[in-house]
Amino acid sequence: MSQRQLKLGANLSGVGNSISFWRHPDVPINASVSLKFYQEQARIAEAGKFDLLFIADGLFINEKSNPHFLNRFEPLTLLSALAASTGHVGLVATLSTSYSEPFTVARQFASIDQLSGGRAGWNVVTSPLEGSALNFGKGEHPNHALRYEIAEEHLEIVRGLWDSWEDDAFVGDKAAGVFFDPSKMHALNHKGTHFSVQGPLNVARSQQGHPVVFQAGSSESGKDLAAKSADAIYTAHETFDEARAFYADVKARAETYGRKPEELLIFPGIGPIVGRTEEEAERKYREITELVAIEQALNYLGRYFEHFDFSQFPLDEPFPEIGELGSNSFRSGTDKIKREAKAKGLTLRQVALQASTPRSAFIGTPEKVANLIQQWFEGGAADGFNVRTVVPNGLADFVDLVVPILQERGLFRTEYESDTLRGNLGLPIPRNRYAPGAETAASIKDNASIEDGARVGATADHE
Repeated sequence: MSQRQLKLGANLSGVGNSISFWRHPDVPINASVSLKFYQEQARIAEAGKFDLLFIADGLFINEKSNPHFLNRFEPLTLLSALAASTGHVGLVATLSTSYSEPFTVARQFASIDQLSGGRAGWNVVTSPLEGSALNFGKGEHPNHALRYEIAEEHLEIVRGLWDSWEDDAFVGDKAAGVFFDPSKMHALNHKGTHFSVQGPLNVARSQQGHPVVFQAGSSESGKDLAAKSADAIYTAHETFDEARAFYADVKARAETYGRKPEELLIFPGIGPIVGRTEEEAERKYREITELVAIEQALNYLGRYFEHFDFSQFPLDEPFPEIGELGSNSFRSGTDKIKREAKAKGLTLRQVALQASTPRSAFIGTPEKVANLIQQWFEGGAADGFNVRTVVPNGLADFVDLVVPILQERGLFRTEYESDTLRGNLGLPIPRNRYAPGAETAASIKDNASIEDGARVGATADHE
């Protein structure tokens, strides 16, 4: 058995994160609002010993949005239901720091953590779509830099609230009439630039201490936030070299903040299409691509660029020059689309179809897909993968055909190691900041971080 074990997450998205998936005859039309559908997907992932389920989210739609976005469950409500129908798999959901209050977020995720016995996780996002501001009465959508500034303060508050109660605070001595020890209850008393929160939180810590914090962003601000504060990061890279460069970059940034590289897990997103033969896998991919109309593809592409209308440009001429459009939404993604279109001389039609039905490298036989996963994992490009379902029964195919190969090679578990998400991911339980000795330990870590940062700075100056 390999000492280092691969981690796997299942990205569950009802009728899919594509514009055409819902049209396939094998996809239930109500999948995005069907608890039965999500429960079945959760059962498959848990049978495959996946580490976690992931539910993405967004806060703005219009008539051009993906079908799944138009009618779907609020993620935390869904996680509460899945907590009752699963026993080991982690439960992770997206929630925006730009349009939520820290106290509410802390309470919601702490509650799911308790309901599930320590299996909750929060994917911290800043909400890229400008239209989100229209649904919350907060004026203009914050710019990219400001969103990350808000996110950093928001996350620090939430983590502080999660430490409101020391682990032995609730005495429960009926004979003496002592329900809790007041000395172990702590108010946060935060007064910052963007938030003022007193506390304490009215939910205690679970078996895993804090819910696991994920972050999904590949911009410079996103990578810094993840390196400083996240337990895991979701990424989207199409090639091994890109993924390996990102992996090395973020791990190095984590070290400058005094963290061990293994304390930050990196999960590239993949959309594997598995067939018992290459021909079967290719057929499954073609079935999805043939359902896409070019008008729909243009709408899908436009969403990344603040719902820009690309239909005004000729389809078969080079991708248009659109300046800084997209820089305040999905910045890293839109920068990549523009960069690759120019470098490869792609037409608007090619870019739109590629964006709406991306062709993953992870298409082929079970052995081919397993080989690629092993290459990325052992070659310093990933700690695990966030597996998206891009064809009907895609998750079941992956569990039935690829997971056994990974297990035979000693790369992936055959049984869960723990009852908590942190335990299965191999992440430490955060020490309560108010526990005896915690202040001293934090001071030592801060000093180490400063020294490490000075060394990195000195090396950079020397080079």
